[in-house]
Amino acid sequence: MLKKAEEEAQQTAAPAPARTLQLQDCVIIVIEEPSSMKSVAKSPQGKDASEPSMNTQNSLFTIAAIFLVSLLGLAYVYFSFPKLEEHEKQHVKLPWDIEEAKELGQVLDRYKDRYFTEVMGGIFITYIFLQTFAIPGSIFLSILCGFLFPFPIALLLVCFCSATGASLCFLLSSLVGRRIVYKYWPVKASQWAATVKKQNANLFNYMVFLRITPFLPNWFINIVAPVIDVPLKPFWLGTFFGVAPPSFVAIQTGQTLHQLSSSDAKFSWNSVILLAVFAVVSLVPVLAKQRLRRKFE
Repeated sequence: MLKKAEEEAQQTAAPAPARTLQLQDCVIIVIEEPSSMKSVAKSPQGKDASEPSMNTQNSLFTIAAIFLVSLLGLAYVYFSFPKLEEHEKQHVKLPWDIEEAKELGQVLDRYKDRYFTEVMGGIFITYIFLQTFAIPGSIFLSILCGFLFPFPIALLLVCFCSATGASLCFLLSSLVGRRIVYKYWPVKASQWAATVKKQNANLFNYMVFLRITPFLPNWFINIVAPVIDVPLKPFWLGTFFGVAPPSFVAIQTGQTLHQLSSSDAKFSWNSVILLAVFAVVSLVPVLAKQRLRRKFE
């Protein structure tokens, strides 16, 4: 009986080495698998790194193509305009100061009544072109609008062109903006992303606040907004209403220039006073920027 019990105990203990060997095999497999997985993960990493650059390159080509097509559109507007006198052609160019805006306004004012659609369409397309590609000079087009059109029409035109052009810049930036923004403005973009996240339920008011106050340049807002996931709808609406107060002075400047340059116009203190009032009103957001900033922080 004792011998039989020993044999049974040996039979029971005999498989133990096999189990140990099996356990060791499992351990070896578990240790070796991660290293092989790491080596496999390294090769896709290089592939993924090349793919964004290809996407960025294609996007840049797309933007360049859009820019060239837009230039062709501007050329079409210019050459489809009514025939000008020789002395007038030199003034039909993008104005870079108030004097050039006044000279262009005087030329366009002669054709505005007969070719209203062409004149307004030309200003509309040029304004959106400048805003879309973040080209400076739109302030002088705002003055030109005030020179040519009544105040309500000029204000509506400026606000609509500003919002639409900024939104087109927004869409272009969504193609390649993320890599560019986080390469050149990583700190500012991260800070603004955190602020936008806090104001997520109040984005319309926040966009109006940004357009009125000089905390961030407009071109920076247009480029960075899609990168930090600002929706397009509050972006457009906030821009439309936000650019109105700063545009008051530019439009009223154009109105005053038109009155003073008219042959039958006399010097009017009312125009000067009105211009000064608009200038003071436009400075209110600048003077109150610290209080407004604390409100949105």
